Amino acid sequence: MLATAVAALGGQQRHGQEAMAEAVAAAMADGEHLLIQAGTGTGKSLGYLVPALLHDKRVVVATATLALQHQLVERDLPRLVKAVGSRPGLDASYAVLKGRSNYACLHRVREGAPDDQGELIQVPEGSMGAKILELRRWAEQAVEDKGTGERDEAPRHTDKEWRQVSVTARECLGATKCPFGEECFAERAKEKAQRSHLIVTNHSLLAIDAIEGIPMIPEYDVVVIDEAHELAARVTQAATDELWAAEVERAARRSVRHVEGNEADELSDASDALRAAMGEARPGRFETLPEDLADALVLVRDAARACVSAFPKADAGSEPDAGLSQAKASVQEVFATAERMAAFSEADVLWLAEGTDRIPPRLCVAPLQVWGPMRDKLLADNTVVLTSATLMLGGDFDSIATNVGLKPSERIEGAAGRGGRAATVTRPEELADDAQPWLGVDVGSPFDYPKQAILYVARHLPPPGRDGLGPAQLDEITELVDAAEGRTLGLFSSRRAAEAAAEHVRVKLPHLTTLAQGEAQLPELARQFVEDPHTCLFGTLGLWQGLDVPGDTCQLVIIDRIPFPRPDDPLMSARQKAVDKAGGNGFMQVAATHSALLLAQGAGRLIRTHTDRGVVAVLDPRLATARYGSFLKASLPPMWSTTDPQVVRKALARLASTAR
Repeated sequence: MLATAVAALGGQQRHGQEAMAEAVAAAMADGEHLLIQAGTGTGKSLGYLVPALLHDKRVVVATATLALQHQLVERDLPRLVKAVGSRPGLDASYAVLKGRSNYACLHRVREGAPDDQGELIQVPEGSMGAKILELRRWAEQAVEDKGTGERDEAPRHTDKEWRQVSVTARECLGATKCPFGEECFAERAKEKAQRSHLIVTNHSLLAIDAIEGIPMIPEYDVVVIDEAHELAARVTQAATDELWAAEVERAARRSVRHVEGNEADELSDASDALRAAMGEARPGRFETLPEDLADALVLVRDAARACVSAFPKADAGSEPDAGLSQAKASVQEVFATAERMAAFSEADVLWLAEGTDRIPPRLCVAPLQVWGPMRDKLLADNTVVLTSATLMLGGDFDSIATNVGLKPSERIEGAAGRGGRAATVTRPEELADDAQPWLGVDVGSPFDYPKQAILYVARHLPPPGRDGLGPAQLDEITELVDAAEGRTLGLFSSRRAAEAAAEHVRVKLPHLTTLAQGEAQLPELARQFVEDPHTCLFGTLGLWQGLDVPGDTCQLVIIDRIPFPRPDDPLMSARQKAVDKAGGNGFMQVAATHSALLLAQGAGRLIRTHTDRGVVAVLDPRLATARYGSFLKASLPPMWSTTDPQVVRKALARLASTAR
């Protein structure tokens, strides 16, 4: 079936894709967890979609990004189903499932959105009103056309505008109570998913369904997690809560007209206490909770609980009250977050984040680790296939496996690691009854990295300092860009470093076009970068993943420093400390693993096709001199490596002379 699908899609059969499809099919059939690394160009989506369609029970595919979700639902699956859908006995039905706030809410579209006092506002004043009317017309047309009502299909809009036509799960009136429940876009999506063999969703919704125990996805047998290198971070994000005084005050305002007592006033007073306590606290992670802040959180928790209890109960047959529903949702969210923060559990990390021009100071709470819940709930109940181009860090699967709840000692089978190193395995009969056996397979890459790419480590440069790029680094960047005649993607550890490098190159090489992140939207910057080969694009972390620029437009990727987490990162520092306390190596298990993953993703921007050639230049000598450097280099594609700047400049010049 894979051969039929590849031929119908106009592609070529690849050994890695075939090996992947076989491994995925075997894991699904045997009910064993699988980590499978498939390099860029393998065609991994078909490598798991074909076995998923052939599996005899429902399969969920979860992605980290909307871009991949769109690719699967709008390109890969329609073409695959068209090619093989007529196969006898094959259930080729599929659906996409997102969180409720990703769909337009017909109650808000037709009845208006409640303001902070709970009054329904038909059309907001000012320029936003015209946009809301446009979104409402689009939603009504989607009803007529039996469309999805998904946010991605709506006319261009801001987050604030979208909130006027959508609801969160807490704010929803419920399909049985809402007068428009039968037409509801979110409910239709759930119904379609219930009828489908294959469901495409995202990591966050999967986490809410499997780990938090809130039923969001119909029962399934196997989950395939693509972009699995991001799973732990996405699950952490989904389990992170924030609280700020203005949010508590808003919840109080929304409640005033719905409670008869003084509960809303007491919640408002609690918000003032929280604001004062946060103003006295120092930003950063709390080892112990300051007394004033602990007292304020208890005040908020108790006031929110009292407010929830004071809300009127809906009478049978009464008209649903959207304002009451929104008020309840706001207060319940405040209560749940304040209760979690006030508990100050050892399983959580609590910190105060500094405010910005757009975002006020806020309290944040996140799980110290997520591998435990993933192991106990996601891995215990389903067969899980994790795939990505980046699953082997330091030459093996152990780091990623540990982060998602699998133990290296439970690995039962695997292909040889990169470079021919044999994987460590355990016999199934030696495992404990509660073990989660897993397999690790690397199907390799179709690219010849030693011939297509050079890894250049600028060993002669001084180590990077805290003050950003120094003169030596700026001169090195200019010389490399000059040799490449542009064609450079610069990936920097901070916006300030990216802007400094861009300004320096503009001054020294005015004949080239130099673009910096923030000067335009990323799609526009990418378009300009692709259209003119004599262009450089400099940016921060947002460019490291998802930017796909094949061809001679990008022949040089510059990485200014090893992307270790900031020493004051509250969550990373807490996790590193916890590993050290448990007797492990926190630096290697947390900081080095984090940077290895980002380095691999950044280096992966260079070679996207069989004909691509180029250089990955890392301007941090620690990659060549530090003890952990070998771990980081083993996480990168197997490029030919050098520390000689003259060799690299000549190679870049040769590439530039043969490019278009």
